[in-house]
Amino acid sequence: MELWTPYPRTQTGLSPVEDPGSFDCHEIPALALLGRERLTTAELLYGLPDHPMLLQTYIWQDYDLAPKFPLLQKFITFWQRDLDGKLYSVTVSLREEIGAAKFTFYADEF
Repeated sequence: MELWTPYPRTQTGLSPVEDPGSFDCHEIPALALLGRERLTTAELLYGLPDHPMLLQTYIWQDYDLAPKFPLLQKFITFWQRDLDGKLYSVTVSLREEIGAAKFTFYADEF
């Protein structure tokens, strides 16, 4: 199973997660603030493979583009294709700008 990452491969052919020495962790947030990307947080509720009635929570956070959220969609596709826990719900909140806390919630079905 390949390690999932929304970031492009580095010169070594590895993702920044696989080769952290080749990636400046401050690059993505700085670039995101200049573009349309906003800090996006998703709460995923999923059932355990052995106990489907017992729900677990997974929190995903990254800079993404609203309202289509291509990175989140890519992660959800990875989850459904490669992981065993069935998704029950995904709650998405979005941080629009730097400043006082203000969140926008999006509803969708996966």
